[in-house]
Amino acid sequence: MAEDPISEAVVPLDPAWPQMSLADATAALIAPGAKFEMDTVTVRGIPTRVWKYAPNDLGALLDLSRTHGERLFTILDDERVSYEANWRATATFARALRDMGVAKGDRVALAMRNLPEWPMIFFAITSIGAIAVPLNAWWTGAELSYGIRDSGAKLLIVDVERHERLREHLDAMPALEHLIVARAAEPIAGTTALEDIVGHPASWAGLPDRERPTVDLDSDDEATIFYTSGTTGNPKGALGTHRNLLTNILSSGFAAARSFLRRGEAVPDPIPRTILTVIPMFHVTACSASLMGSLAAGHTMIFMRRWDVVRAMEIIEREKVNATGGVPTIAWQLIEHPDRAKYDLSSLEAIAYGGAPSAPELVKRIYEEFGALPGNGWGMTETMATVSQHSSEDYLNRPTSAGPPVAVADLEIRADDGVTVLPVGTVGELWARGPMIVKAYWNKPEATAETFVDGWVRTGDLARLDDEGFVYIVDRAKDMVLRGGENIYSSEVENALYEHPAVTDCAIIGIPHRTLGEEPAAVVHLAPGMSATEAELQDWVRARLAAFKVPVAVRFVKETLPRNANGKILKKDLKALFDDRDAAAA
Repeated sequence: MAEDPISEAVVPLDPAWPQMSLADATAALIAPGAKFEMDTVTVRGIPTRVWKYAPNDLGALLDLSRTHGERLFTILDDERVSYEANWRATATFARALRDMGVAKGDRVALAMRNLPEWPMIFFAITSIGAIAVPLNAWWTGAELSYGIRDSGAKLLIVDVERHERLREHLDAMPALEHLIVARAAEPIAGTTALEDIVGHPASWAGLPDRERPTVDLDSDDEATIFYTSGTTGNPKGALGTHRNLLTNILSSGFAAARSFLRRGEAVPDPIPRTILTVIPMFHVTACSASLMGSLAAGHTMIFMRRWDVVRAMEIIEREKVNATGGVPTIAWQLIEHPDRAKYDLSSLEAIAYGGAPSAPELVKRIYEEFGALPGNGWGMTETMATVSQHSSEDYLNRPTSAGPPVAVADLEIRADDGVTVLPVGTVGELWARGPMIVKAYWNKPEATAETFVDGWVRTGDLARLDDEGFVYIVDRAKDMVLRGGENIYSSEVENALYEHPAVTDCAIIGIPHRTLGEEPAAVVHLAPGMSATEAELQDWVRARLAAFKVPVAVRFVKETLPRNANGKILKKDLKALFDDRDAAAA
């Protein structure tokens, strides 16, 4: 059975909490006529619960965003773009795309760091029915070339850094009809400068007020191809729809409203917030879970040229940032920086993250040291981000959970046969269903058939559900360490290590063993000014877990662990730290 969450709480909670059960809060929010009322529609032949009042398409959301007028939409250094200015630039660029021959269903690739141009380009593409292909700006030229060719993009928009990486690969992309480059210092032969079409963001407010081009769009029309962060083989393009992205708006609102009811408070009207957006926009967490809701609510999104904790604290103080996050590492760096007290960070109301499990200690320290509410959730590229959300007292009460699913989503734990639904508290593969599940993998019918089954997506995550429906991600199936027939879930050992006061980042990986198959080993990053030895951490884990789960080796690294753009630790990059042990064993 599921463990008692009360014993897991990291801070003392009001004895009167919760004022309302999870089931009663959900029932109140989805009641007929309520803001989060649901409807049932047929999506790809499957009856599916959807948010009744979600916008129909991304063009409708773009038009809604214009109602925020002169409120700031994006900030990058001294560049400030209002919602009205962004709408005018988007309408202008959408007309230019149409004049270049971009039609409904055509793929348009986008590769650039977080710039004010990014959301403008994204909505220009999708509002005319074309399919946006946001490419990972961290990719090499060869990887970017793969995404462009695999998607069949006819037009590519890049910043000057990505163009430089792609320069030697352009001849291998004959299907590419147009190449647009942003922020080049001088003209580049064979390309069009984005500024020649819409000008620099500082001038967008002066663009003419002309109607944007429109096409007939259905909620289930294709809108995006986001590439997965697979660690083996080429990444797969997850083909998303307008409904997939727009579901996040009400999913996030529903989860926030549920927290108020659980606390015994009335649900307030949404208030525009200022958000320091650290996650790259090419990731579904930033684009789908954050950008969609920002346009609906009128939030201000602040971009950084690169993550720097001191710069982030300066921005939080100056701009009175209400929320930030991304991955747990960012929260740890804010907490532990020796100069933190020099900055006024009191405007922070929430620090949320996803992509990687976090230590229960982090949940506690966010609350105690910032007075901010921690938040996380679970989703993946194939779910266009949000399936479950976890925040406020529920997160403080269950710090190792990723929360309950939102009302339009279903979660099941299934056995290896992919059919048998396992009982509460049992670990198995997590399956998810709802209007956020993407349509398919682009041009990969076999992988699509294997992963998407009757409206469900098989996630590859090992998890369990408790008796209230809170999900606990135990491990990625491929990351589980199998030691002599015994399953070792890496998150369980990692959580034990995180309880040590010196540990702020860690990962458990499997290293080969001649007779046992593999054994657990740990890679650890310590807090500044703290120390610990291998033997000390091994004894620490041994006091909390079975002996076979104790890491047989510990390697210490000076920096936080390497992660991909989704926030997942690149465990394959850590195995080389144990090459000396492998050689000795041989």
